[in-house]
Amino acid sequence: MKNLAIITFFLFTFVAVAQKEFQGMAVYESKTSTSDFKSRMEGNKNITPDMQKMIEERMKKMFEKTFILNFDKSASIYKEEEKLDAPNQAGGMRMMSSFMGGGGTYYKNVKEKMYTVDKEFMGKEFLVKDSLVTYNWQMNGETRVIGGYNCFKATAVIPASKTDFRNFRPKKEDEKKDEKAADAKKEDEKEKKTSFLDEIDLPKEITITAWYTPEIPVSQGPEGYWGLPGLILEINDGKTVTLCSKIVLNAKEKAEIKAPKNGKVVSQKEYDETVISKMEEMREMGGGRGRGGFGPR
Repeated sequence: MKNLAIITFFLFTFVAVAQKEFQGMAVYESKTSTSDFKSRMEGNKNITPDMQKMIEERMKKMFEKTFILNFDKSASIYKEEEKLDAPNQAGGMRMMSSFMGGGGTYYKNVKEKMYTVDKEFMGKEFLVKDSLVTYNWQMNGETRVIGGYNCFKATAVIPASKTDFRNFRPKKEDEKKDEKAADAKKEDEKEKKTSFLDEIDLPKEITITAWYTPEIPVSQGPEGYWGLPGLILEINDGKTVTLCSKIVLNAKEKAEIKAPKNGKVVSQKEYDETVISKMEEMREMGGGRGRGGFGPR
């Protein structure tokens, strides 16, 4: 009886240590559709074929990225793979990355249901700390194999972020005409105000499609995605597809999974308000629509 108690004690101790030491690394390739931007360039007579080719090459660098996710049972860090940019492009690439939902290190703790991400915007460092989004995942039983792992499909509908340029859509010409007519009727309304958000088509909601594998039983995934009974290997939000290309489990060298600490601490709402305010300032300095304002043209 005494021996059984000793064996049971060591068994539970071994399991606890194994869970604590369990760690994995996943590489994700992210690609964002550029069809909206390309269609606008093709309709612009001021852009020559050579200019269009150069712009498309730069867009490819901005819209195709590689990320590394290091995770354990309760926490993870998600970070873009470091690449050597040309000196004259590095600043612009960082700027565009912040516009497209990018940041430095995205840390999330699913046990505590919180996340921390450091972001650089307009030369200032922010440390966004907030609660994780709760996804209302819907399962439909559909399956597929990704990288040798059996995966299951799940979908969720979430509000579209107003500070993630991947959600922005160019407005159609007929929509612009209707808005101009409506604005003409309201010219005498002194209290009427506009913002750069009025110049773009931003969906209220977007549908997220995830593929996760229970064979890696951690509630983790790329960026802020989580909440499924297995590692998320693919995420598709209609514009950006993020697909896992490599997985390494329990490597000899363990990664340090800790939250970033540098930057002004703000909530997600405070950060979004700061971004929108700065974008509005730049729009006004540029003369508004068509003269330096942000948003697809």
